[in-house]
Amino acid sequence: MRNIILIASKELRSYLTSPMAYIVVCIFLLLSGLFFVLYLTNTSFNDTSIQGFIDPLSVFGVQAGGNILLLLFAVVLTMRTLAEEKKLGTLELLLTSPVRDSDVVLGKFLGSMGILTIMLILTFLYPLLLVILGDPDMGPIWTSYLGLFLLGTTALSVGIFASSLTANQIVAAVVSGAILFALWVIGIVAGNVPEGLQEVLNYMSISYHSVGFETGVIDTRDVIYYLSLTVLFLYFSIRSLEASRWS
Repeated sequence: MRNIILIASKELRSYLTSPMAYIVVCIFLLLSGLFFVLYLTNTSFNDTSIQGFIDPLSVFGVQAGGNILLLLFAVVLTMRTLAEEKKLGTLELLLTSPVRDSDVVLGKFLGSMGILTIMLILTFLYPLLLVILGDPDMGPIWTSYLGLFLLGTTALSVGIFASSLTANQIVAAVVSGAILFALWVIGIVAGNVPEGLQEVLNYMSISYHSVGFETGVIDTRDVIYYLSLTVLFLYFSIRSLEASRWS
């Protein structure tokens, strides 16, 4: 546990001392704030919710579920986690030190999760404005944040897995983006297939499982889905590091 905490704190410090992290966070806040305001404007401020931030496509009348912005920026945040270590040759030093592969992966994951948490905390300004200027239903807002956090951790685990496969950060970003896009678009495709297959595709979709949180419902099946997917890709990352150790 001590090794995990040390690696996580080192990873978090590397984010906080890198201009890239500040650029990513600022752009995320700028875009999410823009979609938040546009959504309220389009509804003539009758809908005092953070729907525009949760589901940016709703601004254009498209209900897609899930925060696409969060997925995109999770990809950018994690593309360097292990790929950069491989490129600089420091991963070999790390793997030959008295730490387990699981310690490395979990430490990297917790470090990136720290940045994700900071990003979400900074968006608390949106519900705060709604409380000051209106009378929002806070239940769906808090459950939406829980859904965003679970979605974000899943995206981070996918990004770390992709980063463990290559020494090229761009390739890692493309691979993780492709995986997340596939998991997200499955929910859209599900509407055009037979009912039996539709249920299977919906369960596999990360966007489908976010809908309940947005409406104020915490379904244990949705929570288990996100946690299971996160654990699965972290396990894949550990196995990938083990393969690198012996290659």
